[in-house]
Amino acid sequence: SFNQFRGYFRMDINKLNHLSTKILSSRSMASKTPVGFIGLGNMGTPMAKNLLRNGYPVIATDVFPESCKELQDTGAQVVDSPAEVAEKADRIITMLPSSPNVIEVYTGPNGILKKVKKGTLLIDSSTIDPAVSKEMAVAAEKMGAVFMDAPVSGGVGAASLAKLTFMVGGVEEEYHAAQELLTCMGANVVYCGQVGTGQAAKICNNMLLAIGMIGTAETMNLGIRLGLDPKLLAKILNMSSGRCWSSDTYNPVPGVMEGVPSANNYQGGFGTTLMAKDLGLAQNTATNTKTPVPLGSLAHQIYRVMCSRGYANKDFSSVFQFLREEEGQ
Repeated sequence: SFNQFRGYFRMDINKLNHLSTKILSSRSMASKTPVGFIGLGNMGTPMAKNLLRNGYPVIATDVFPESCKELQDTGAQVVDSPAEVAEKADRIITMLPSSPNVIEVYTGPNGILKKVKKGTLLIDSSTIDPAVSKEMAVAAEKMGAVFMDAPVSGGVGAASLAKLTFMVGGVEEEYHAAQELLTCMGANVVYCGQVGTGQAAKICNNMLLAIGMIGTAETMNLGIRLGLDPKLLAKILNMSSGRCWSSDTYNPVPGVMEGVPSANNYQGGFGTTLMAKDLGLAQNTATNTKTPVPLGSLAHQIYRVMCSRGYANKDFSSVFQFLREEEGQ
């Protein structure tokens, strides 16, 4: 009868609902398996915190044990080496200062690849030479793991607010697996192409950032010398054609903006040493591809000189302070 049919139908619907709920919950449980995080500096710590906030258990390590404390207090499990992270997690993010650090963490005696499990997804968010990213991808592939480069833009503020931009290079089929984690830490995740293309995009961005910051610092300094109030000048620039990220989001002049390194004696943020390193990468790739980068080369020289003049650990916007000192000599 129709009523009997309706009863069977309702039973089947209930079974289906129950089954789909089980599938969904097991899928969400599966997606919340532990994530390894190596490198807990100014950027790495807030990035890892955002993974914790999104419900991912985090297994972390850093070459400086004291760097782990803040994350440990937030609920992360801290271990002694990258190899130990690889034993416990099959998705690992690295956030390291330079190419040699990446080589050591992946291929060193206590490196990830000593204990990596087959099928592990390795995401490197360091800014390094694209050639090194390609080397790491080959080494990972030999161990049955997948390596992707995913450097970031946005700085410490964006890292804390999960508003970073990730530039991802790697096998396209693996991109969505990486995207799941990266969207917990960033507002923009962009697939750039094969391994190394994420690094290429990042190096180009940072070369422009350095050039723009020096230009903003020079402009602000000239305006101040001409008797303009720096806040007023910044306001005018930011409603005019000279507006850029360095003028409207990260102004290098103390007292113009709050919540930026220039308001805090250039502490925190993105170090001058790191900017000099990134500009060196841009210089190397420009040389290798026979690309003229006159302003990029000059920016590289300026930041290298700053490193030797006591600005190495200050934020790169301290170029304003450096220019003020230069004019006094």
